[in-house]
Amino acid sequence: MTSAAPLSTAELQRLSTFLYRETGMLFGEAKRYYIERRLADRYTATGITEFAAYFGHLRTDAAERETLVNAFTINETYFYREEHQLACLCRSLLPALITTRRPGDKIRIWSVPCSTGEEAYSIAIWLLENWRLVDAYNIEIIGSDIDTRALEAAREGLYGERALSRLPPKLRDAYFEPAKRHRRRIIRDLRESVTFTPANLIDTASMAAHGIFDVIFCRNVLIYFNDESRLVAAGTLYDRLAPGGFLCLGHTESMSRISPRFETRRFEDATVFQRPAAP
Repeated sequence: MTSAAPLSTAELQRLSTFLYRETGMLFGEAKRYYIERRLADRYTATGITEFAAYFGHLRTDAAERETLVNAFTINETYFYREEHQLACLCRSLLPALITTRRPGDKIRIWSVPCSTGEEAYSIAIWLLENWRLVDAYNIEIIGSDIDTRALEAAREGLYGERALSRLPPKLRDAYFEPAKRHRRRIIRDLRESVTFTPANLIDTASMAAHGIFDVIFCRNVLIYFNDESRLVAAGTLYDRLAPGGFLCLGHTESMSRISPRFETRRFEDATVFQRPAAP
C-alpha cells in the first residue's frame, strides 16, 4: 500500500462530494479511516501519491472513476436474506398481479441493487420451489447494481459457505454444482435465467433504460442515503413500477417516510409499498 499524507478537511470534503454525486451515499469525517484506506489502494494501483494529482486523474479517466465507485459500494448479502419477503412475493404479490394477466404473460422482477447476485438468484430459486404457477408465466428477473465488479461476480455465480449458510442442504445440492475449494457455483440454468446489468438509483437515465417492472426489490441501500438522494431514488423507483406494482424495501426502511406517492400494503408475510393502480 502506497504511503500518503492524511487527507485535509477540504480534500476529504471534495472526495465525499464526488462520491455523493456519483452514488447518492454520504461519506464524511466520521468515515475518514474507511475513505483513506480505499484511497490508499487506488494510489498504489495508479502510482499517484498526492490527492490533487489523483483527483485530477479521476476527473479525466472514466475507468478510474468506475473503479473508485466500486471500491466504496457495500456488498453485504446472502441467499434467502429476509425470506419473509420472498414468501410474500409468492403468497400475496404475484397472486394480486396475475388477476389481470393471462398464462404466458410476462412478469418482470427487479433486484436493484443486486450486489453479487445472491438476492436475484434467491428470487429465482424461491419461485421454482414455492410458486406452483412459475411455469405458467414468462418470468423475467433482472439484477442491477452500480458496482461493475459485483455484477461480474454475479454472472460468474461462485459462492462461499457464508453466502449459502441460510439455504437448506437440499437446495444447495439441487441448484449448485459440487463444492470446489470451499465454493459452489450456481447451475447454468439458473445463471442463464437472471440477467445482470449496471444501474444507479440516483441516475434517472440508467434506471429508465431498464423499462417497467411489476415487482422491485430494493433492500438495505436507502439507509446510506440522505433525504435528498432518498427522494431522488424514490422517484426513479416509482417511475420504474407499473401501476399496481410492488416495491420491497429492507426491514429498517420505510417509503412512507420518504415519499407520499406509494401506498403502504400490509400482507401476511411482509409490509411492502405499492404504486397506485391506474384509475
